[in-house]
Amino acid sequence: MTHLSLHRAIFIVHFDCDDHTIHIYLSTCVAVFGSYQFGACAGYSSPTQSAITAELHLSTAEFSLFGSVLTFGAMFGAITSGPIADFVGRKWAMGLYAASCVAGWLAIYFSKGTFVLDLGRLAGGYGMGAFSYVVPIYIAEISPVNIRGALTTLNQVMISTGVSVAFIIGIVVSWRTLALTGLIPCAIMILGLFLIPESPRWLARRGNQEYKYALQKLQGQDADITHEVAEIQSCIEELKHHPKANIFDLFQKKYIRFVIVGVGLMVLQQFGGINGICFYASKIFKTTGFSPKIGTVIYALLQVVIPSVGATLIDKAGRKPLLLVSATGSALGCFLTAVSFYLKVHQEYTKEGGILAATCILVYIAFYSVGMGPIPWVVMSEIFPINVKGVAGSLATLVNWFGAWAVSYTFNFLMEWSSYGTFLIFAATNALDIIFVIIVVPETNGRTLEEIQVALNG
Repeated sequence: MTHLSLHRAIFIVHFDCDDHTIHIYLSTCVAVFGSYQFGACAGYSSPTQSAITAELHLSTAEFSLFGSVLTFGAMFGAITSGPIADFVGRKWAMGLYAASCVAGWLAIYFSKGTFVLDLGRLAGGYGMGAFSYVVPIYIAEISPVNIRGALTTLNQVMISTGVSVAFIIGIVVSWRTLALTGLIPCAIMILGLFLIPESPRWLARRGNQEYKYALQKLQGQDADITHEVAEIQSCIEELKHHPKANIFDLFQKKYIRFVIVGVGLMVLQQFGGINGICFYASKIFKTTGFSPKIGTVIYALLQVVIPSVGATLIDKAGRKPLLLVSATGSALGCFLTAVSFYLKVHQEYTKEGGILAATCILVYIAFYSVGMGPIPWVVMSEIFPINVKGVAGSLATLVNWFGAWAVSYTFNFLMEWSSYGTFLIFAATNALDIIFVIIVVPETNGRTLEEIQVALNG
């Protein structure tokens, strides 16, 4: 199922797979197994909760710790992913993160108690958080302008696929066996790293002239890379006048717009409610009176199909239009869900009202998945100058994971406070996203990474 989903996604992106694209697609295929691993880690706890709790005699609090420690590992991965990827390179950083996931899955498989179980989950979370930064960065740095958005969007497609596959397989196999299946994408990625080149832009930044060879391999032996080489060299010469940045340098005038765009999108992506809704989808469907099983299956399908549709549109329609459509649909979905819950609270709720609430939640998921899910990662991978990409990308990823934890942790408390009030907050956040995209977010479609930086600095 992994191979089928991946090949289908690649096929959707582009039909003409010749010598000028084959190495780009191969490199992308290898990288997005990290995204699949991300999804596998995120989806593991849902189908295994009852079995792990019963076999290891875990209390509710102990299993809650097992579930939540993933997010803390991801935040630590986010903090360290940028500096590590800057030091050892994008390619071998992915190898290190895959090794962390391998250790995590093995620890879970062999665990006899909570300590090793939680340690394995923490290691998997670390790899998950680090992959969320380095995979879109690597793909953006190796991709030509005309398909960069589509290829980077495959990051989200494979995350969603990993979640869905983990859920489905987890229904029919034991929790230990499910942990072993997580080793498969890790093994494929580690082996695949020996077949793909390092990011040409990272090599150039390090002063390694092999970046021309890497660029030529990616573009095809007959491709003319003169213009791209000149742009990279010009950018590198300019960067020589700027020392390597630290976290405090990001708030200087010359970098602040990059940070506002990258971090702002991550804040709005998470506080629009996605992780609260996704983590507790079954419970929400049950509350509305809609079948949790049917709702969850539809949700899983939407999470795979809709990002694939977005991948076909992102380089044609552009980043901003898809973000605006996505944020508008997400705001509308949350608002109508709030209305449905309001009617329920005031005892004007019917069976049809429950179907309406569930439908509106699925509308939200569909609109979120086409834009607000994948595109903030695409834009983050495109806008940061290479001398601050590590520290700025780590900051954006950390903010994203902190938001994921905050929303998932507070969601049940908010629903107890007011179900319709919770969704009104999410609707307002998504409405704010519309304003932010219109005023602040630049259109990066059709520009090289160097052209984007010149435009933002201008």
